[in-house]
Amino acid sequence: MARARIATAALLALAASVAGAQEVVFKDPVGDDNGPGKYIYPTDPVYKPGSFDLTELKVTQNGDKVTFAVSVNSDLEDPWSMPAPANFSIQMAFIHVQTGKGPSFAKGIPGTNVAFAPGDAWNKVVILSPQPAGRVKAEVKQKAADMKDAVLVPAETTGKGRTISGTVDKKDLGEGDIAKWGYQVIMQSNEGFPDKTDVLTRKVNEYEGQHRFGGGTDTDCDPHAIDVLAGKGVGDKSEVEEQHQMLSYECNPDGAAKKMATLKMVRK
Repeated sequence: MARARIATAALLALAASVAGAQEVVFKDPVGDDNGPGKYIYPTDPVYKPGSFDLTELKVTQNGDKVTFAVSVNSDLEDPWSMPAPANFSIQMAFIHVQTGKGPSFAKGIPGTNVAFAPGDAWNKVVILSPQPAGRVKAEVKQKAADMKDAVLVPAETTGKGRTISGTVDKKDLGEGDIAKWGYQVIMQSNEGFPDKTDVLTRKVNEYEGQHRFGGGTDTDCDPHAIDVLAGKGVGDKSEVEEQHQMLSYECNPDGAAKKMATLKMVRK
């Protein structure tokens, strides 16, 4: 009888755990890792084709934890031997979340050079980086002090296969149903020696170089975003053009931004 009660309790606990898990998945077309349409990868061979080609964002809540997983169109590698448990080197992802509560931001993290459309401002951003969490937090504190309370950095970010993931506390994201929130991902590259105003991001120049993307400008009026979610986030080919439109930009003669790349959230 006691064994039966224990077995029943275990089954109920398992059922509650499964019932408590919730997942939101967005897809992105393959082959659109070219920013506004003309961006080119750096020339060093560590930047393999598809390395920044976002294919999926999966957000999973299990109890009081939420895991963010970003997948790309290339096997992850660790050519720069980043500290464990990263297991990847060159990618970096900024996952913007619109919860609808708390302070909101219509500009991107310094170094991404993007804005967010009216009604699409973000409330939280989760940074998935191979750099130690302490360094990422220090960069944010130094270069994005006004945003630091809205930036979440997982204690550990890991890469496996083609997927980078990290887990944060649900309470740090805020109250609400994750399936009702808006999301936007910026695929970037981990830069160990960033510009003094950029949070660990790699620049896009007019011409590609060993460790510089090409196809943009040598000023900071171009978006430093290699791939983003677009449209309804279902991976339809029409979303490629929507991405190009969002990331389109114009520069003034002095190199300042005349029209910034402006992103929209994707929602279920």
